[in-house]
Amino acid sequence: MPLAEMSGFTSLRPTGRVCHWFEPKVPRLMSHTDVLCLILGGGRGNRLWPLTKARAKPAVPIGGKYRLVDVPLSNSLNSGIDRIAVLTQFNSVSLNRHIAQTYHFDLFHKGWVQILAAEQRSTVSDWYQGTADAVRKHLAEIQAADVKDVLVLAGDQLYRMDYSEMIEYHRAQAADVSVAVLPVARADTGRFGILQQASDGRITAFVEKPQDERVLANLASDIGSERGWLGSMGIYLFRIDALIALLDSRYADFGTHLIPAAITSHRVYGYTFQGYWEDIGTIRAFFDANLALAQPEPVFSFHDPVRPVYTHPRFLPGCRIYDVRFDRVLVADGCIVEQAQISNSLLGNRSVIGREVVVEDTVLMGADHYDTELGSRPPITPAIGIGPGSQIKGAIIDKNARIGASVRIQPFPSGTDLDQEQWAVRDGIVVIPKDAILPNGTIIAPD
Repeated sequence: MPLAEMSGFTSLRPTGRVCHWFEPKVPRLMSHTDVLCLILGGGRGNRLWPLTKARAKPAVPIGGKYRLVDVPLSNSLNSGIDRIAVLTQFNSVSLNRHIAQTYHFDLFHKGWVQILAAEQRSTVSDWYQGTADAVRKHLAEIQAADVKDVLVLAGDQLYRMDYSEMIEYHRAQAADVSVAVLPVARADTGRFGILQQASDGRITAFVEKPQDERVLANLASDIGSERGWLGSMGIYLFRIDALIALLDSRYADFGTHLIPAAITSHRVYGYTFQGYWEDIGTIRAFFDANLALAQPEPVFSFHDPVRPVYTHPRFLPGCRIYDVRFDRVLVADGCIVEQAQISNSLLGNRSVIGREVVVEDTVLMGADHYDTELGSRPPITPAIGIGPGSQIKGAIIDKNARIGASVRIQPFPSGTDLDQEQWAVRDGIVVIPKDAILPNGTIIAPD
């Protein structure tokens, strides 16, 4: 590393020799021991079906080797917040296992990452009824953390954010609640909570996913030199006393109920975020966000040496590549690819691709293990991976899928939704679920 990029200090050894020590210039990490982070991971994930058929939405793989929950967890740790709880409910086994295997500190570290699972008690017999209700049901554990503020995050978003800046803004405004906001396009207003801010940053109106044109017109704001809309990112920072008071109600959801009500009774401010952010709430958004990672200059990159995204470490070998043509491809660990053409695609851990295969505009999630024991499956069952001579385009292939030889998959027209036993189509994208089997010669394409 060039000396100009390093900071140095001098020490004197016992011999009298002067030694110069250098360390890289990295942002000074501020510790926020008075902030508790709650990551919401309990929803059914219906819009990501069938990727959520056997797993919670935050456990869905992304970027070849990560899971969606790794993003908010890593943002929190990189922001100096190391007291983190993940609220889980539906299909939570793999999510719980991933967190337990990945996020554990040594005995001398006071931070922790823990699971707060939905549970029935003598006073509570129903499951989570919404995001606010999920937090309400764990209020005793939240109060026991003895913190000043509570940061509430979603578990299905892709972005890199330093929450320290939001915390500083929140406290400088003496806010009871702060909401992270960003400009949104007209076409996306139906996906967000849309809000208005006063000149001092205070939120004066908030409507969750408005559909009425008159409501939208009233919520339009001056953003820079243009007229547009401000949307909630689903990231909330509460003063602990305000959170307790607001949860003393029947409000089930933050965006639909609690935040709009808080505007009339508490100091609610909007913190403007300037970076890349994507809500991975639909198959189309998931598909596009993954393929964007393989571009020469991606708008979001996992290649960040200062603020990395953490995940479960795996002891996988390097990839074996033979006579292959790659163009805009992100390749994870342990892949085996032979005599194939692959473009604008992502290959997850342990992806195995046979000879004469063509893969285009496709997300391959890879596998949990190598399928090397031929005697462990019937002879007619394809091996895990993509069989020889197959052509795959416009698809998401979930983990451990067995795609036989000479299989052809083509995208459907945008907006098409179909459900079959071993495959589905969402918004024209073909989705092969986890552990699915496509026999040799299968054709999935529009008529």
